[in-house]
This record gives sequence, structure tokens and C-alpha cells, in this order.
Amino acid sequence: MRSLPALNLADTAPPLTHSSSQGQLLLAALLGIAVIVLLITRLKVHPFLSLTLGSMVLAAVAGAPLDKLTNSFATGFGATVSSVGLLIGLGAMLGKLLADSGGATVIADTVLARSTSRTLPWAMALIATVLGLPLFFEIGVVLLIPIVLLVARRGNVPVLRVGIPALAGLSVLHGLVPPHPGPLVAVSALHADLGVTLALGLLVGIPTLVIAGPLFARVAERWVGPLEIPTTTLPTEASASDGVAAGAVENTTGDLAPSDRTPAFGAVLATILLPVGLMLVKALVDVVVDKPDDALQRAVDFVGSPLIALLIAVLVAMFTLGRAAGFTKERISSTVEKSLAPIAGIVFIVGAGGGFKQTLVDVGVGGAISSWADKLHISALLLGWLIAVLIRLATGSATVATITAAGIVSPLAVGMSTTHTALLVLAVGAGSLFFSHVNDAGFWLVKEYFGMSVGQTVASWSVMETVISVVAIAIILPLGLVL
Repeated sequence: MRSLPALNLADTAPPLTHSSSQGQLLLAALLGIAVIVLLITRLKVHPFLSLTLGSMVLAAVAGAPLDKLTNSFATGFGATVSSVGLLIGLGAMLGKLLADSGGATVIADTVLARSTSRTLPWAMALIATVLGLPLFFEIGVVLLIPIVLLVARRGNVPVLRVGIPALAGLSVLHGLVPPHPGPLVAVSALHADLGVTLALGLLVGIPTLVIAGPLFARVAERWVGPLEIPTTTLPTEASASDGVAAGAVENTTGDLAPSDRTPAFGAVLATILLPVGLMLVKALVDVVVDKPDDALQRAVDFVGSPLIALLIAVLVAMFTLGRAAGFTKERISSTVEKSLAPIAGIVFIVGAGGGFKQTLVDVGVGGAISSWADKLHISALLLGWLIAVLIRLATGSATVATITAAGIVSPLAVGMSTTHTALLVLAVGAGSLFFSHVNDAGFWLVKEYFGMSVGQTVASWSVMETVISVVAIAIILPLGLVL
């Protein structure tokens, strides 16, 4: 089986230093991370600049020459952007086409029309899972929350009973399932097989979603109590009926889809699942055939590679979503173009995380962590989860937590089987979701959309994120013993 190769070049960069003691290297790592945390949380410096400055502090404390630091950081930055940035861009294009064409609302309306009041929480979890595959978390929240509020009012059910399952679906995918940025970076940093990671991510994610979504929602609504449905984010009645919500409600970009044409449900669903299906087929063929010279395996490896799978999905979406919604060629081109501007910050953060990761590797911090873990007999999966938890609590960013933790534990992945490397990716991703609180932008996004107080948001959203993290690692650790 083959893993993403792009970061292999970075791992061949000459070491920055060989002379530092393990104590000095661990101190360097702690100070570097502390600088990143301080800059992000206290001084409100952009994560890209924070990660860059943190890399400089790390190398300086470790005794590395600063001229070599530049090469190491640039190598890691370039390798990460080349492997992950392209996928983030294609994912943004697919998500934008889905949002602007009204495809997201078609999925929601179709599922909700076949749901009863008892099955509404499960339906919202299903909708979030399907729509969350190609959408970034924040975009998914903006698209789904108005639907959640309208469903709660129409069905006369507590807001959190349908809101928690929707948020859980988006969050589980954001932390555990490629092609979301965090898992993609971890896959690249740990040289995991993306198809295997995707399959195991779904295996872990489904039971995690069931527990943290529809089941925990009952508990959350008792803790928080009744909530008034905010009217500021509630769509009109016409906007959620007859599958034309995108024509009546302004979407996340300010563009309006035509009100008289929307894509067919089957076409939307097939388009969303297309890249996932191609990558899963690749993983299956790699396991069953396992002959690198076989013509079928080479063809499937090409079509099922993340870049090609997402590219095919975007090209198909231009017709199944864009043209089906009545978009002209110019409108499709404009939609694709506008999808790239909002992700520039994400790409630079991810790239800087790759530079920080490479600096960690080149100064020898990863080796020191590996030696320390061996002496204390700590499971690599548990260690990756714990490191991600600490960084998540400190910075509030799931992506920064994933990037940093993956860089620290990357030496532990050397010699691991394909399955265990994928599980290490998931362990890091699970840790990155732990207890979102006031230093996380997602916390305030959820608070404002649902009109909750800080205490109510902690009792619902923050605890839900913790349940996801704990349940996921509780599933991952036994899998590491049997797979």
C-alpha cells in the first residue's frame, strides 16, 4: 500500500543539530509551543505568524543555527502545502458548488421530509454527516444552523435535541475524516495511507457520532433547559420547503442560487460521496490485490488518489450541481474562483504547521519524545491523544493541535504498520477536539447562533466536544490491540 509521498522530501533535510541533550530538546519544544500558545491566545497574533515565531524559538533554544532553521522551515512549509494545500483548495471548490447550487438544502429537505419527530435527531446527524464530508466546519455550521432552528420550530422539539446531533456530525468529520485539513495534515506528517485512514475514521466516527450526537442531546437539553429559538438566523418558511431554500435564503457567500431550479437529490448525494468512494475503493484494492505492478491496481491507485478523486468530484459537480441549478459557464467559473479566497488563511496556517513540524523533526525533538515514551512505556496512540488535548486546551484550535501533535509524535510512526499509523492519525485528531472553550472561535460561533449564555454553551457544546474526543480514543485504543 502507498501513503502520501510529498513530505518524504522534507524528512531528508539535514538535521539542524546533533549535540543537544534530550532535556534541552524537550525544553525547546515546550518553550516553542508556549510561545505559540501565548501569541495566539493572549496577543491575538495570527496562527501563521505564531507558528513561524514558535519555530524560531524552538530552534534557538535547541541550539540550532538560525540559517539552517530557515531552510528547514521552508522545506516543511513547501512540502505540506504541496501535498495538503491542493486538496484543501479542491475541497473548497466542491463545498462552494454544493452551497451555492442549493444542493445542501436539497439533501436536508429530502431527509427531513421522511423523518418523524422521534427520528429528527438522527436525521440531523445524518444530514450533518453527508454535508460535512466536503465542507469545512465553519461553512457547515453556517449552512446547517438555520435548518436546525427551523426544524426545531416546526417539529416543536427542543433546539438542542436536533442541534447537538448536527454539530456532532460536523465535528466528528472535522477531526477524524479526511479530506478535512487537520486529518490531511496528520496523514501527511505521519506518512499514513489516506484510504485506510478514511475507512478507519468512518469506523470510529459512526459510533462516536451516535453517542455524542442523538444520545448526548437528551442529556444536554436537560442540563441547559429550554432555549428560545433565535429569529435572527431563522430562515423564512418558504426557504425550507419544496427544496428551494437556496433560492430564498442568502447563502454563506452572499450569492443567490436560482429559485426555480435545484439539483436532484440523487445527483447531489452521488457527487458528495464520489471522492470518498474512490478513495475507499483504492484502499480496498490495495488490500485485496496488493501487487504494485498490477495494471488494475495502478489504475485504481491513480483514480483513488486524493488529488485525482477530488479533482474528478469537482469536475462532476460543475455539471451535477452547477449546471443543474441553472448556472451559466461564467457563474460556475466565478463560484470556483470565489471558493479559493477564504481558504488562503487555512493554507498558510497548515503550511506553517508543516514548517514547525519539520523544525521539530530536524532539531531532534521527535526522537527525544520517542525515547521518553519508550522509557515510560506510554502507548503511542495515547501519547498522541494527550499531546493534542493539551495543545487544544491551550490554543483553542483543533487544526493547530493536530499539526503540532502530529509533528511531535511523527518519529513514533516509523516502523508502524499501515493500520496503526492510521490509528495514530485518528488518535491525534480525537485529542484535537477535546473541550472547546472560550479560546476557540467555534465556541462563540455556536453560542451566538443558538443564543446561549457562556455557561449553557459549556454545558452543551464544550461537553459534546469532550464526549467525542473521549469516546473516539476509547474506540481507537482497543482497535490498536486487535488490528
